[in-house]
Amino acid sequence: MKNLFKLFCFALLTAGAFAQDENTGKQDEVKMKPALLVIDIQNEYLPYMSEDEKKFAMLVINGAIWFFRENNLPIIRVYHSDLNWGPKEGTESFEYPKSVIIQESDTKIHKHYPSAFIETDLDKVLKEKGCNTLFLCGLSATGCVLATYFGAMEHGYKPFMIRDGIMSHNSDYTNMIKDVCESLSFETMTIMLQY
Repeated sequence: MKNLFKLFCFALLTAGAFAQDENTGKQDEVKMKPALLVIDIQNEYLPYMSEDEKKFAMLVINGAIWFFRENNLPIIRVYHSDLNWGPKEGTESFEYPKSVIIQESDTKIHKHYPSAFIETDLDKVLKEKGCNTLFLCGLSATGCVLATYFGAMEHGYKPFMIRDGIMSHNSDYTNMIKDVCESLSFETMTIMLQY
């Protein structure tokens, strides 16, 4: 029964993955081309996140990075700093914790606004990689992850939040974002990307 439910969820999630040809009226399947966006899990911001969410979210984020790497799928690491107060690139507070399994070869985007699409090369990078579907994790669910989620939709991508891979300063707010936006469990994400 559990496997049947997973297949049902997969069918629902991919039901919209068809495009209609304007000339023939026929529907063509649009192959999902995913990328993982790891957003702002920097030393500067992690202390402000809910302790109830942080530990598990960081495990899920590492799991997502591992899964994307194992499947040769793009991983994009996003860093945030305010132009006036930082953190400054090159400092320890700007970096991700050493426990995060990100690699230097993973594309890096440095942003100054909540959405990773504003005044960055993110859209260009995603188009060069041929991506059309984005899986978002990181922080804050109520800030930069949410802004990037809507920015992705505005740029024509299909975004999903990884349910347990997002966090904010308040677990109740994070749960609200999970309910309002399209969010998937880690398990559902891996099932989707295996087909």
